[in-house]
Amino acid sequence: MIPQVASFIPGEGRFPLDLGVRVSGPHAEAARGLLGTAADGDSPGEIVLGLVDDPTLGDEGYTLTVTPGEVRIAAATAAGLRWGVQTLRQLDGPGGVPCCAVRDVPRYAWRGVMIDVARWWRPVSFLRTYVDLLALHKFNVLHLHLTDDQGWRFEVRGHPRLTEVGAHRAESSAGHARDGRFDGTPHGGFYTQRELRDLVDYAAARGVTVVPEIEFPGHSQAAMAAYPWLGHSSTEPVEVRTSWGISSHVLNVSDRAAGFARDVLDELSDVFPSRYVHIGGDEVRGGEWAASPEAARRVASEGLAGPAALLGWWGRLLADHLRGLGRRAVAWDDMLDHDPPDDMVIMAWRGVDRIEAALRAGHDVVAAPHTHTYLDYAQSDAPGEPLCISGPLLSLETAYGFDAGEGVLGMQAQLWSEYLPTKERFDYNAFPRLCAVAEAAWSSGRDLGDFTRRLTAHLPLLDEMGVRYRRPHDEGV
Repeated sequence: MIPQVASFIPGEGRFPLDLGVRVSGPHAEAARGLLGTAADGDSPGEIVLGLVDDPTLGDEGYTLTVTPGEVRIAAATAAGLRWGVQTLRQLDGPGGVPCCAVRDVPRYAWRGVMIDVARWWRPVSFLRTYVDLLALHKFNVLHLHLTDDQGWRFEVRGHPRLTEVGAHRAESSAGHARDGRFDGTPHGGFYTQRELRDLVDYAAARGVTVVPEIEFPGHSQAAMAAYPWLGHSSTEPVEVRTSWGISSHVLNVSDRAAGFARDVLDELSDVFPSRYVHIGGDEVRGGEWAASPEAARRVASEGLAGPAALLGWWGRLLADHLRGLGRRAVAWDDMLDHDPPDDMVIMAWRGVDRIEAALRAGHDVVAAPHTHTYLDYAQSDAPGEPLCISGPLLSLETAYGFDAGEGVLGMQAQLWSEYLPTKERFDYNAFPRLCAVAEAAWSSGRDLGDFTRRLTAHLPLLDEMGVRYRRPHDEGV
């Protein structure tokens, strides 16, 4: 089982899990969907779901009891029942499910995976496949990175040029941005609001919350290509960025630009019911603000220390608007240096030290240090490994060994997609390291040797699901 359960007591015999098994109790229909069983099964065995008043299980804990004739899953909430069903799925093998008693409670409340669809648009079918994979491994957050310099993927009905123009680029980097090579192939795509609502519902049925991210005020060149008035009058109009890396262009600080951002967040919040909305806030280059008379006026009127403080102004403006919508802003830890509001969740990415810094400042924190959770980094420097973004090597063992510590809201893996244009490349970078992150986020104890043994037994299930993972200790694709 991955992630490892808190307690496992083996029994004698096996329970045959076949299509005719009856499922009863609350949320039985959802369980049948996950297990692939018939609504009117005729097998002698039965799976019984039950809600119990047990505070020690929390919001997502469960118990699972398997005997030769019956499976009982108990939890305080529907979420716990779903995780019990996922454990049952993983336990199933030749001859059925081994009899046992399981008690399991997750370590962290936020167990996330960020998927970047801004650099390479992915079909909804791809996202649904990954929702299934996340749910199988008990991740409960899909952080969907919808916009960046290289593409805008979210339909905004009040600003249609965002997808008419911003969702398409003329070509893409072929290799590292510094190489100056391009593939000469146009790339584009976006999601309608209806498609995203359907994805949200699909994920919710599997216990996964989709947290959307719209990048403001940096990483916004695609938006400025669609609406040049979002940029600065001193610069030439821009196109959707074709190279990787970070654009020097940032949103201006006019009332019109602020109103645009509010419009986007209004429509975003209407589509995504998530309590949390990610507003970006990372890698903002301040050169345009430093040269802008309009920015200077905003600095003076707001009593800010200087142009760099406009990042904090943007963060507070967006967080205030989301608060009025009943939502809570999440931002990358760059915002921590610019007086963010107390209720902003900080996603600590620039290093392990940023986790502690955000905690000291009194924020809820999602641990996402690039050294341990950026799965777009290469897994090995051995010959034959595919080209990956520049960064430190991140082995399976390094990912598994990360401990986010106490006091954090949770932890998250990141899959930035500049170098992952196909599902095969995406799978290769994602798995099996996502298995390691899943266990680090769910399980309190860690044993690398035991994990490696269980991973070997788990890989055939990934094979069945069509995952083109990197085999541990491979020397290449």
